[in-house]
Amino acid sequence: MKRYPLIMIGIIFLLIGCSMEKREENSPQEQQTNYNGNMEIIAQDLSAPWAIDWDGTSFYISERTGSIVKIAGDEQIRQNLHLEKKLSTASEAGVLGFVLHPEKKNHAFLYYTYKDKNGQFNRVVEIREENNEWFEQKVLLDQIPSGNFHHGGRIKIGPDKKLYITAGDATNPMIAQDKTSLGGKILRMNLDGTIPDDNPYPDSLVYSYGHRNPQGLAWDETGQLYSSEHGSSAHDEINLIKPKGNYGWPFIQGDETQNGMITPLFHSGDHTWAPSGIAYHNGILYIAQLRGEGVLAFNLKDKTYKQIVSNVGRVRDIFILGDHLFFVTNNTDGRGVPANHDDKLIKIAVPKAF
Repeated sequence: MKRYPLIMIGIIFLLIGCSMEKREENSPQEQQTNYNGNMEIIAQDLSAPWAIDWDGTSFYISERTGSIVKIAGDEQIRQNLHLEKKLSTASEAGVLGFVLHPEKKNHAFLYYTYKDKNGQFNRVVEIREENNEWFEQKVLLDQIPSGNFHHGGRIKIGPDKKLYITAGDATNPMIAQDKTSLGGKILRMNLDGTIPDDNPYPDSLVYSYGHRNPQGLAWDETGQLYSSEHGSSAHDEINLIKPKGNYGWPFIQGDETQNGMITPLFHSGDHTWAPSGIAYHNGILYIAQLRGEGVLAFNLKDKTYKQIVSNVGRVRDIFILGDHLFFVTNNTDGRGVPANHDDKLIKIAVPKAF
């Protein structure tokens, strides 16, 4: 009789050991390195990367912590950023959007969050690269509303050679409906910071409004603009953007309708994607997922979508170059669980069939 308790104790310890081993197999770190498909790590040890661009020979990646990383072949250089204002350390803030200047070599545009004696704001500036360092040269737009969250932050050059900027509602929903405020908008400007003559509202940078926290911009071959947007309590959106369009925040979301407001092409319903950067290729929109921890592909023709990358952790931005898709993980941003050598720039082949 005395042997039975010892046997039971042994069985219990065996079960505990199996359970611990199973939990270790399913740990976030293990999941994040369990890539599905043929993936190649191009760069690693990035610090909260936010935006990707390419100059024909090198990748440039902005880091929220205050740097630009240049990746040329096997060489990876973290370039210092010299900015006029001190970076904000608020959640989701810092160095965000980055895009190379299409007409001036060694120049780029940058969107960053700063804090000074007047408060916290976002601004768009032109910066110049010299001896592997970047210097703020010119302020194009300042005092974009900023709060604890919802900074927007994506900047892209459109096919019309205009600079497009996404601005969040700075956790003040009603400014998204106020066309005199820069918050909760997609903005459009000339490359010198002036207002284009053909903007939808006279003497205004506002291109579309009623946005909560848009973080992705992409165009198709016809010049049609698409945007990704974080919803409230799920209901994330992929929108087809029209000049002067009102996208409804904070009055409608998902399939809700209201006169004069535009509903999304896709939305996540009660689930959460937390979409960030997006890219377009051959009728498909590719969406970086933060909460979804992967990449989604949306077929614009038949309005279906599927997951093409998973188990890599948070994904912040996507870039398509030829037949390859590049994306950056974002597990070091304070909300993820970093794996070894996170964060990474990863390359995959663009799927040949949906």
